Amino acid sequence: MKSRYFYGYNIVAAGFVTQAVVIGAMFTYGVFFKELEAAFGWSRTLVSGASSVAFLCMGVGGVIAGTLNDRIGPRILLSVSGICLGLGYILMSQMGTPWQLYLLYGLLVGIGFATHDVITLSTVARWFIRRRGMMTGLVKVGTGGGQLVVPLLAAAMIARLGWRSTYLVIGILSLAALVAVAQLMKRDPQGLGLYPDGDHPDGTTIGQAAQISSLTLKAATHTLTFWCLCITEFMVFGCLLTTIVHIVPHARDLGLQPTTAAAVLSTIGGVSMLGRIVMGTANDRIGGKRSLVSSLALLIISLVWLQIAANAWMLFAFAVMYGFAHGALFTVMSPTVAEFFGTASHGLIFGVVLFSGTLGGSMGPLIAGYIFDISGAYRAAFITLTVMACSGLILAILIRPVERGTASTGD
Repeated sequence: MKSRYFYGYNIVAAGFVTQAVVIGAMFTYGVFFKELEAAFGWSRTLVSGASSVAFLCMGVGGVIAGTLNDRIGPRILLSVSGICLGLGYILMSQMGTPWQLYLLYGLLVGIGFATHDVITLSTVARWFIRRRGMMTGLVKVGTGGGQLVVPLLAAAMIARLGWRSTYLVIGILSLAALVAVAQLMKRDPQGLGLYPDGDHPDGTTIGQAAQISSLTLKAATHTLTFWCLCITEFMVFGCLLTTIVHIVPHARDLGLQPTTAAAVLSTIGGVSMLGRIVMGTANDRIGGKRSLVSSLALLIISLVWLQIAANAWMLFAFAVMYGFAHGALFTVMSPTVAEFFGTASHGLIFGVVLFSGTLGGSMGPLIAGYIFDISGAYRAAFITLTVMACSGLILAILIRPVERGTASTGD
């Protein structure tokens, strides 16, 4: 008698851990911000620039990884990226010059960031159809867990051990965890003689039907929906990645203690878990377009509130609103891409959409840092983020269903 346990749950668990480790490490960058300023006298533009390089490398690497994942599967790709991320943090414990920051964090850690979304979520999209949004949400809860826990731990370790030793600990633990869980990942259920969602249908399987009606990247680029999603992701990542880099230094500028400022960031991570579960599940019921529109509307409200937040309770209130939208927006895009374009080329198409996002994400923190350096405040930067979020909302409203058929699968 065959076991009733579905291997797809191992995929979800491995994706959960991968997301928690990678995004937890990514979220610590803002916690180290003031430490690097104090240690080396570096400007916020300079420190922000390294995160921008990392996000750009993440985007380029995501397109390459998405293409390779469609062909060779996730295990090797996640192992290599885990080694890069862990090694980058380990070496950062010894850095002393700007070029080392840009090489180690911008390039090496950036490569390590490249696979966490495009590989894990594209793999989940192949293992689940009926529950794709829910399972994507569960994987992304790992992101929220990492955002909640790791910045607080990093702040505590910095206070006790110093920033160099903290980078070393993060690097060692990240490398070990990411390489270990990568061994659980399998490209698709067909490779193990299984069906998506653990079903056992007769005749043409659901998974086969999804493959037949999938679009290639070339076919997808001929649709308005593809470009709306790309530009929307550009706007979304510009807002989200800028916020996670600069919210801690902004909170400390307002007078919050280092651990309290880190707690604002952790609150975003904690609440984002709710946003991931709620909107991931809702995506299965209301579809990608409505999920995007509602998430963007909440993001706009939170960014407007941030512009008047002047003390601790107002920043924590912002963290609650923004955290839900943050989690939702990082969750709904993968199932939305699968909904509109299918899964045969999901890794590549999703990788390109993510690359568009990381272009915005790479520019946003750098511009915000420059605005602060020349004005001494983030006000103009936050207004810019609000305008970007409004633009993304308009584009999301323009999204229309894509017609797919057997003829669309070819180049």
